[in-house]
Amino acid sequence: MSERPFRVLGLQQIAIGAIDRGPLLRLWVELLGLTKIGTFRSESENVEEDILELGSGAATVEVDLMQPIDVLGRPSVHQPALNHVGLWVDDLPAALAWLSERGVRFAPGGIRRGASGHDVCFIHPKGSALEPIGGEGVLIELVQAPAEMLA
Repeated sequence: MSERPFRVLGLQQIAIGAIDRGPLLRLWVELLGLTKIGTFRSESENVEEDILELGSGAATVEVDLMQPIDVLGRPSVHQPALNHVGLWVDDLPAALAWLSERGVRFAPGGIRRGASGHDVCFIHPKGSALEPIGGEGVLIELVQAPAEMLA
């Protein structure tokens, strides 16, 4: 196997979904004390979310509390409840190309701008006949690390 042309630098986020994110907000903000730093809505991704922050500096982890705009629509951001895990990578295009060449299945959409303004792409939770490697039930978001993290 050739040398990997990218590095995973750390945990960028966890995303938790529910039909109603109100109880999640109560737990994560009111009771656990995380700070709400923003909101995001996307019709195409069927999501309304509150963006929370855990930690500080380079060790900050984003916690996204998500609910579907349409509970019957796709994607189903509330199923499973732990929707996805985001990983910082130092070279997103290289990661996408290298992993694709090795049979990793990516969700449709390619590299695009994510809710926090970083470029992202997603490893599909399930492999397929043509792309047999997936997240084994977990959606994995690869997130381009910002310049200050790379320094």
